[in-house]
Amino acid sequence: MRIPSSAFAVGRTAAVLCLIAATAALMSGDKKNALNPHEKAYYASPSLVQYVQPGLQFSIVSATVGADGTISVHYKVADPNGAPLDVTGVATPGTVSVSYLAAYIAPGQSQFTSYFTRTVTAVTGGATGTQATGDSGGSLQTVAEGEYIYTFHSKAVNPNLTVTHRLGLYGSRNLTAFDLGTNYASTTYDFVPNGSKVTVVRDIVRTPDCNSCHDNLAFHGGSRVGVAICIMCHQPQSSDPNTGNTLDMPVMIHKIHMGSSLPSVQAGGKYQIVGYQNAVSDWSTEVYPADVRRCQTCHNPKNGAAQTNAWLTTPNRAACGACHDNVNWVTGANHNSLPQADDSQCASCHLPQGTQEFDASIMGAHTIPENSVQIPGLNFTLASVQHGTPGLKPIVTFTVKDNKGNPIPMSTMATGSLSLTMVGPTTDYGTTNFGPDTTSTPGYVTESTVASTASCGSDGTCTYTFTHAVPANAKGTYAIGVEGRLTATIYPNTPNSQSVQYGGLNQVIYFSVDGSPVTPRRAPVALANCNNCHAKLELHGSLRNNTTYCVFCHNPDNTDFTTRPTATVASDKSQPNQAINFALMVHKIHTGVNLAQFNQTYVVVGHGGSHNDFSDVLYPTMGPTGSVGDTTKCYMCHANGSEQVLPIGLNPVTDPQGMLSPSPATTSACTACHLTTAAVAHAQANTDPKFGESCDICHGASGAYAATQVHAGQ
Repeated sequence: MRIPSSAFAVGRTAAVLCLIAATAALMSGDKKNALNPHEKAYYASPSLVQYVQPGLQFSIVSATVGADGTISVHYKVADPNGAPLDVTGVATPGTVSVSYLAAYIAPGQSQFTSYFTRTVTAVTGGATGTQATGDSGGSLQTVAEGEYIYTFHSKAVNPNLTVTHRLGLYGSRNLTAFDLGTNYASTTYDFVPNGSKVTVVRDIVRTPDCNSCHDNLAFHGGSRVGVAICIMCHQPQSSDPNTGNTLDMPVMIHKIHMGSSLPSVQAGGKYQIVGYQNAVSDWSTEVYPADVRRCQTCHNPKNGAAQTNAWLTTPNRAACGACHDNVNWVTGANHNSLPQADDSQCASCHLPQGTQEFDASIMGAHTIPENSVQIPGLNFTLASVQHGTPGLKPIVTFTVKDNKGNPIPMSTMATGSLSLTMVGPTTDYGTTNFGPDTTSTPGYVTESTVASTASCGSDGTCTYTFTHAVPANAKGTYAIGVEGRLTATIYPNTPNSQSVQYGGLNQVIYFSVDGSPVTPRRAPVALANCNNCHAKLELHGSLRNNTTYCVFCHNPDNTDFTTRPTATVASDKSQPNQAINFALMVHKIHTGVNLAQFNQTYVVVGHGGSHNDFSDVLYPTMGPTGSVGDTTKCYMCHANGSEQVLPIGLNPVTDPQGMLSPSPATTSACTACHLTTAAVAHAQANTDPKFGESCDICHGASGAYAATQVHAGQ
């Protein structure tokens, strides 16, 4: 339902407020538009949402380029339901600003060239650079409500009407008067001005693949949304005069994601871009969350892009040299002394895939050793647990097999490792004592199965009897998990010979110790969500790779107390032990660069006394204005809305470096990101010594300040 435009003839703002109030009763039974709980508008009053219909979308009906260079675009502006929007904000709520781009793919080229450019001068030194830009000052004709024709102010110079053109629109809808923020949208339209079919395209990486990690790929204040519009300006025309770096998309994106792994950075250099208002973006500390050789994370062969395999079929110096930026194409340095004057010979040596891994082919050169086809593989199943009752020592039946289904004998596993870990109860891990010899593993016990007590049949079925018993006072559900790894030598006795360590996916089995129903531990996060960014989450030398298993050790009682005394950094030894409870640890790691504003760091002393400082981690999700590091998007990791289910009543968290130790479970989880003294005080003030935390009253799923609601973006 929309209020007719005539209602806004006089006193528009006052009229809006009156009309909203007057129609509230009528509208209260109506459903909201297609919003999700992660949008601020989802929590607005139904009547306001029904009236405003927040959101923005552009669609291009047609476009023309005349022989004289006149460019025009016929487009529509609508809300998410398809209802037209008045860009002036008179007939419909919120003014809409629109910007216009025009580009073409020149004959023999593979990237767009903008019809319009600007000259940018460096902050110091007077160097200049060219950058693609848009048009402004043209004429706008209203065809109907929400439907317009824009004729560009500037004309295309010597347009080739036989080649592919792309018109781009981007803009915003200002709904701040309604406390609904600003909505952003972009769209593009490909056509050939003479009416021919579009046959030449630029379609390599698709936005959904970027969004698996970034959630909402948007830049420059949030108005440029998606890859299709980015590549109209980020092409060889554009450069940064301050650094001399090109802004060409394949070069810039490769370098950004390589970051600290760039040869030039490892040699002491920096990779920076000076952008709008001379803001310096330094990507020299960027750590890609997956192995940088996983090119198919972005170049997804299943994304439907017409040129999704272009990285395999058309290698070139610009794209490849962006990552391998120590190659000198003129002299051939770091390129087997083979100079390359152009790209014509690249594909001759660098085939899509050769006959061997680690060869000069593109797939071969990017082979991740652990993923080599020569790795036999390691796969576990946990079949059953017997004698899993108080006072008895559990007997676990399990299998260990390779990728072909062949059993792996225990004698082979003895060359690597294979262990079983027992923990419980699943209501919350950490406080259970499995015996006086388990003080270094609080809340759990890990035993190696490669001792003589493990026996295996010819089919790979093994049994192992724990040397530790289920505690005499145990109740509820307990869990047993498996971890193991082996080492293989691939290409032995050749120049490519290397030893590769590989682990099996951790499996977990649950069992009742008292006859009560088996209740698995809660699963607030999903491994698949982790792998949207990490591709293959594995830590501790490939031994731990499943979040269901990680929480065995990363429990509320555990810290880095066993490794801190051996710290290789002297200052670490003088600091209190660091909490490593999973919720606290993961929240703080992903908060990363935001820790500095609270004068905090998060350093864990790991194996061998290693110093692991996570203060430079940049969470990759993007906020409404296109800034990276939006940690309010809890749903990127959490599964099934679990961020709304606060861990009230669970075990307190030992946090020697925190402001409060032990810290109640919800306080610990939330203040791992909300790091102010006021936030901790607020949580503590709402925690009763006898009854515990009351966070869920306000911040639970039905609370007035539900966690999902306060984290919702625009």
